[in-house]
Amino acid sequence: MTMDVLSHVRVLDFGRYIAGPYCAALLADLGAEVIRIERPGANDDRYVMPVTSEGEGALHIQVNRNKKSLALDLGAPDAREIVERLIASADVVVANLPPAARARLGLDYETVSRIKPDIVLCTVSAFGTRGSDANTIGFDGTGQALSGAMYLTGVEGQPFRSAVSYVDYGTAVASALGTLAALMRRDRTGKGEHVETSLLNTALTMTNTMLIEEASGARSRKPTGNRTPIAAPSDIFPTADGWILVQVIGNDMFERWIRLVGADELRGDPRFIDDMRRGDNGEFLSARTAEWSRQHSTERCLELLKQARVPGCKVLSPGEALRHPQVANGGLLDWISYPGLGGEVPIAGPLFTLVGDPASKPKPSPALGADTEALLESIGYSRDEIERLAGAGVVAVAETARVPAHDAVTR
Repeated sequence: MTMDVLSHVRVLDFGRYIAGPYCAALLADLGAEVIRIERPGANDDRYVMPVTSEGEGALHIQVNRNKKSLALDLGAPDAREIVERLIASADVVVANLPPAARARLGLDYETVSRIKPDIVLCTVSAFGTRGSDANTIGFDGTGQALSGAMYLTGVEGQPFRSAVSYVDYGTAVASALGTLAALMRRDRTGKGEHVETSLLNTALTMTNTMLIEEASGARSRKPTGNRTPIAAPSDIFPTADGWILVQVIGNDMFERWIRLVGADELRGDPRFIDDMRRGDNGEFLSARTAEWSRQHSTERCLELLKQARVPGCKVLSPGEALRHPQVANGGLLDWISYPGLGGEVPIAGPLFTLVGDPASKPKPSPALGADTEALLESIGYSRDEIERLAGAGVVAVAETARVPAHDAVTR
């Protein structure tokens, strides 16, 4: 789903992998013209989680929708002038690189603001711009590990990494929000801005309540597996034929849970008189819930939970998630075609919708160099100059892009 809120904004996306590119994708969802800058031989992140006959990946299809592609060798002698002309034409530059790498490429704020004083530069780093690790690279798992989340997600003796890159995606959302705030300020003052986000800051935000507990001396949290430590029973439970999630919060819901599982003997027990104490004794309540859930099929468990007004749902595989009625019919996914695929694939829409704003279906991620020629012409390059640059390998247009061989996906 694409809106037209930012249809007047041009964004240069120098991002790689998730945090930078998905920030730019969110701006593209809002209607911005987003230009993905990628080397003529293609960036490695184009092939993460390959799904097409040419080996292009699911990540590229997701995070580069609604964008244009300019294939440019940033290390070539002629590239600097191209980048400077692009910056002069743009409103926003997105780059998820360490500070030293940004400075080397001329993507630091001092340099880009000298070219375009009212530019908004959004930079994403692993650790932030201050401290001993400011120039150290890192990924989503780095944030999970250093924030305490990986420790708490595990079980005693074995930390667990989340299967999804929530730190990367959370940082992308924060980056897009900061960029929108900077654009609003620019509209009011005419001044540019440098928006800074980091993976570690995002990760620490998500464990902040546990950090407050630790710093205050109130408690030191220990790993609880799938159990929620602040209320109970809140866990993943086995059924006769699968798994379900049940989450009980508050005294009224706990009373309904007592009646549901037939645990009358626990009513009034001092270990379970409020959420805090139920969380502290959650292992016992999880075991009691599992005794109940194992006796029934998943379908029957969900039916009984619904009757009791206790929140619960089935734990789904990705395939089952696609077939779930609310996912399939709730307008949450846009299905698009992409070259090299046997059919359409789902793209999760923007994280919000504007009810009064007409929206259109997202455009597929661009082929490498698909827009190089048109974009260079838009910043003043002639056809002859473009041919010279392409011949020297500084840029690539779609038909001459040097895409390396990647293992094709067996379909």
